[in-house]
Amino acid sequence: MVVNFDRVAFSIFGWPIHWYGLMYLIGILFAWGLGRYRARRPDSGWTTQQVDDIVFYGALGVILGARVGYILFYNFSVFLSDPLMIFRVWQGGMSFHGGLLGVLVALWLFNRKYKKGYWNIVDFAAPMIPLGLGAGRIGNFINAELWGKPTDMPWGMIFPAAGPVARHPTPLYEALLEGLLLFVIVWVFSSRPRPTMAVSGVFAIGYSLFRITVEFFRLPDAHLGYLAFGWLTMGMVLSLPLLGVGIVLLVLAYRRHPQA
Repeated sequence: MVVNFDRVAFSIFGWPIHWYGLMYLIGILFAWGLGRYRARRPDSGWTTQQVDDIVFYGALGVILGARVGYILFYNFSVFLSDPLMIFRVWQGGMSFHGGLLGVLVALWLFNRKYKKGYWNIVDFAAPMIPLGLGAGRIGNFINAELWGKPTDMPWGMIFPAAGPVARHPTPLYEALLEGLLLFVIVWVFSSRPRPTMAVSGVFAIGYSLFRITVEFFRLPDAHLGYLAFGWLTMGMVLSLPLLGVGIVLLVLAYRRHPQA
């Protein structure tokens, strides 16, 4: 299969609407729907208005944080020569780790308004995130970017910009692992009462392990290459601290509540 989709889904009065942007919108809608569903539980402690607000805060955090993170972590030198690139989000170039930091800041601002406890808010938000991640990876796939190493596996795909060789469709790997599977894990784990920070810890650990795994099959950004050892990528470097944070959160959660 050749990955050769039209990046433009449709146009409105001549203004192109890109699939990549639509995937972000779909991700936000997933988060909103899941949050509303959870808020309907009698013991949730959340109102639909609070869910609407947390999704609004989170959407701003993820979009701004993901773009700024991409610039800082992956393309700062290009940004210095072309500052307007920061606005061309339809061309791709969004960083999960930057988006995560943006969401964490947004949730801190949300907590200043509602005072529900910062980690209680993060725990509530964590299960709402993975399906949005999966949608974003589908956007990467439609854009025919972030391709993997050459492969002779039957599901190998040709990414035209990478040449005629079949490659691992790593955006689809990430959509399945960081999106669907991580959602199932975090959603099921959070469906029962857990000590504060435990759900956040499971999310951080799960994402980091899945991302690091896929990085072994995915080629690094051409302008960065491997950072060391012929296999260490920027994605791994950014995920390892998150893995450590996840472990710390999980340990602290169950040390404070050993009966859990």
